[in-house]
Formats: sequence, structure tokens, C-alpha cells
Amino acid sequence: MNKKRIAIIGGGPSGLFMFKRLVDTGDAEISITIFERKKQLGAGMPYSPEGANDEHITNVSGNEIPELVTSVADWIAAAPKELLAHYQITSQSYNDYKVLPRLLFGQYLSAQFDLLMQQARKHGIRVDVHFESTVSDIIDKPDDKQVAVEVNVNNLQHFDTVIICTGHNWPKKYEGKVPGYFDSPYPPAKLCIKTNHTVAIKGSSLTAVDAIRTLGRGNGKFSIEKDGKRVYHLGIDSPDFKIILHSRNGLLPAVRFHLDNPHLENDTILSEEEVDEHIKNNDGFLSLDYIFEKDFKEPIRERQPDFYAHIKDMSMEAFVEEMMGKRERQDAFALLKAEYAEAERSIKAHKSVYWKEMLGVLSFAMNYPAKHLSAEDMQRLQKVLQPLISVVIAYIPQSSCEELMAMHDAGILEIVSVGEDSEVKPGQPGGAVYAYTDDAGKKHADHFETFVDSVGQPHLAYDDLPYPSLIKNKSVTPATLKFRDAEKGKQAIEKDAEKVKTDGKGNYRLIVPGIAINDNFQIIDELGAYNNRIYMMAVPYIGGYNPDYSGLDFCEQASGLIMEALLKNNA
Repeated sequence: MNKKRIAIIGGGPSGLFMFKRLVDTGDAEISITIFERKKQLGAGMPYSPEGANDEHITNVSGNEIPELVTSVADWIAAAPKELLAHYQITSQSYNDYKVLPRLLFGQYLSAQFDLLMQQARKHGIRVDVHFESTVSDIIDKPDDKQVAVEVNVNNLQHFDTVIICTGHNWPKKYEGKVPGYFDSPYPPAKLCIKTNHTVAIKGSSLTAVDAIRTLGRGNGKFSIEKDGKRVYHLGIDSPDFKIILHSRNGLLPAVRFHLDNPHLENDTILSEEEVDEHIKNNDGFLSLDYIFEKDFKEPIRERQPDFYAHIKDMSMEAFVEEMMGKRERQDAFALLKAEYAEAERSIKAHKSVYWKEMLGVLSFAMNYPAKHLSAEDMQRLQKVLQPLISVVIAYIPQSSCEELMAMHDAGILEIVSVGEDSEVKPGQPGGAVYAYTDDAGKKHADHFETFVDSVGQPHLAYDDLPYPSLIKNKSVTPATLKFRDAEKGKQAIEKDAEKVKTDGKGNYRLIVPGIAINDNFQIIDELGAYNNRIYMMAVPYIGGYNPDYSGLDFCEQASGLIMEALLKNNA
């Protein structure tokens, strides 16, 4: 009864890494309770049937996965042969540079949870796991120094610390109400359908690739010819099947290549202390231009001197304009084939496409301190740099790339550029109407019987937080960023009063998605005080302060920062 009671809400990858941090302390004076909505630990949404079918694969290889208990290679070597046979994998054919089927990777993560459970028992740490348990509310009780967790509406339990690790969330707006309208491609089993008509997909990210792979199999099949080329064959009962991708910039994701440093760390970038010192000397702001110079351009100087000489005097805007311009001037599928060939050379030679790798490093390095950007710089990040980052570091796996090229060669897959002012509305009697202006200036209002929104995980708003008492009691507050230039803040509030707020004293703040947290992922209340009992690690609700969702690397980093705060609180 005297143990420190810790609740982890969500038993997916985020919960797994947080659980590992706690178990690694070996502290028998803590007890851990895990609430998991489903019946499986470790897999979360991406690596379970909620987010994958057999055809879906990871975009990370074994060597890119942060350390858990056993490596993927060791787990594969000991995995049941029947399980591996289902995915046409053997321990001899697998190596740590290969990607895995997502459902198989989910099994690996579940196995890691089991091994950590064994370690916890050896340390004398009590662990209780509640499956099929949805946390319906969280009530902070500061006077009691406790947090009440409401489970499945009517079960209330109390803890000293609560860590929210619920992961992805795909809200439904029209799905289930409008036939043929899908608010996301997940769970993908719902897209195992024959359509025999043109399907509209919004977005061209890895989420869209998931939808393409499933729809393609429902209306045809793939084969590999003698020359090794993958070919798509349209089903005889789906002669009119086609997919049109609607992309804001008409671009496809870049292809996965060899990474020199698979964990997005680099000893040439700014240290945490250097970032803190810069913020201190820059009126409390992180400069986007400063971090672009130090964490992107300067590391390239030594590795790619010719490329550095070309970009060294470019502003961030000029660099993005050149890189995006090069991509936009090429046919999207011709570029995909060229990048596929480049990636093949990179992987075979174990040689990185270094500027692309450093763009990934920049994105990851910038994610943690992004909450210290000014409102102006956050707007620049979102409008200028993020579109390039989202395309280049998507890292579409080779087999996915081959399937997209095969479907395009078969005349089944195409992409159109729809611009920022495009609009999708439910169709009558179903599907959707996609309104946009094409590159030639022609206006479209095209009706599709089937529509799939595939733009990826949305940044959810403050009001979307599924724990009403945290909002009601003002235990949380909307995430905002201060305008460095008050005049720009004034102009912004005049343009859109719903996105900017002011204290009436000349200070203006941009409202960004989600809730406010501090550097240790502790929630912040209306008075600006952080809460040492409740931690928010669920990325959909902190997107305003953490704009880059970096998968397992994010899980490892965030869990480490939370652990630091927990140890400090207990010191």
C-alpha cells in the first residue's frame, strides 16, 4: 500500500518504452498499472489489425529500432517457423537492414512487453494489466496529491502518477453515415473491397500508400516477372477500377535509403545545453533560422562540401523553394522511379543520401524544443519547411514503391495536384465531391463513389482531449506560442481572431493544436504551472508543441525525459 502507484494509459509502443524505463530502474517501491483498450500489448494501432493487414510493412528496419530487450534479429531467429512462414520469412533470409510486415513487428513488440514483465517480477515490481479497458476520464486531485482514473465509465482508481500513452486517434466525421466515405484507411480490413470505379484518395503520404496496397489487392493482384519487375494485373471483375491521389503539391513520398545513423542522432548537431543557451540569449525563443543553420547546413559542410557550397548562403525559404521546385517540375512517378534507383544504390553501397538524412535529423532534433519557437517561426515551419520534410523523410519502403510503380504502369494509379484551397464534401447519395483548381487554372468538382481521407494522423485540438475533467477543472490549457513581433500578432488576430489571442497588454499568442506541456511532457494548467502527477505522451494531443511524429525514436526520447522528471520528483 505504500508503493508509489504509477498508471500507464495505453499499452502500445509509447507505453512499451515508458514501461521499459520504469522496469529498468529496478525500483521495487513502485507498482505499475497498464490500461489497454485492446487485448494485446506492444502493437498499438500501427502494428495491429487496427492499422495493418498482411500486406503492410514497416518503414524502419531492425537496426533503426531503439534498444528494447532483444533485437529483432534475435527474436526472428527464435520465432515459431509457422509464424515466419505466414509472412514468407526465414531466420536465414532476414537481416537487420530489412523492413518487416507490420503485423509481424507487432508480435515482436508484444514479445518485448512479455520479457519486460518477467524482468519486473524479478525486481519485485508489481504490474497489473487491464485489457479491454478504456480510460473515460482523468481527474487530478492536487489536495490529495493523487490522480483518479475512470475506466469504462464507472470504475474509479487512484494513482500517484499517470502517464498518457494512448497513441494514434482517427476521429470519424462522416464514415458510417455517408456510404463510400472513409475518414481514414484504418482499420484497413474495411478497404478489402471491390469497387470497379475510380477511388479518390486525399493525400499521398505513407497513410495513402497503406490504402493503395489494400485497395489494389481487392481489385487485382501483383506478380513478379522473370526479370524481377513487379507487375499489376487488374481483376476481371474490376475493369473500371482506378485510384486518383489528390496531393496538395502533387508529390509522392521519397524512397527509403541507407541511413548512416539509423537513430536520427548526430554528434555534429547542437547539444541540449547549446539549445538552452541559445534560447536564453534570444529573448526566450528558439530561432528557426539558427537551428536550420546549425543542425542542417553545417553538418553537411564536411560530408558533402560541394552541396554545402551550393546551399551555404541560402535562407531556409530559398533552400526549400529550390528542393521543392526540382520535385514539382518532374513527373511524380518519373521522380519515384529515379529515387527508387538512387535508394537501391544507397542501400547496396551502405552509403547515405546525406542531405536527406540530415533533413530527418533536423526534424527530429527540432521536435523537442519546438515549443520555444516564436509564433512567426512556427508558422514558417508549418508553411515552408514541414511540406519538404514530410515528403523527403517519409521513407517509403522499396516494395511499396514497386507496387505504386506497377499500378501506375498499368494505368490504374495517378496523382493530381489540388493546391491548398481544395475542399472535400460528402457526396449524394454517397462518396464525396472533390473541389479544386488544377495547375492549368481549371476548376473541378468531381464526384467519387468511394473516398478515403489519407492525410495521416491529424493534430487534434484542445477540445478533442477525451478526458473531460482535465478541461472542466482547467488542469490543462490550450497550446499557444507568443508572437515575437507584437505588430505581426495584431495583424494575425485581425485576420483570424479564432487562431490568435491577446492579453490586452500588447502580447499576442498563436493558438496551435493540442494542449500545453513543458519540456518533460508534464501538462500545464491555466495558471501556467506544470503538474508533476500527469504526463502527456500521446502525440495527437501535443502536435502544436511536437510537430514531428518520429515513431519509436520519439517514444524513446519522450519516455526518457519523463523518467528524468519522475526521478527528480522522487529525489
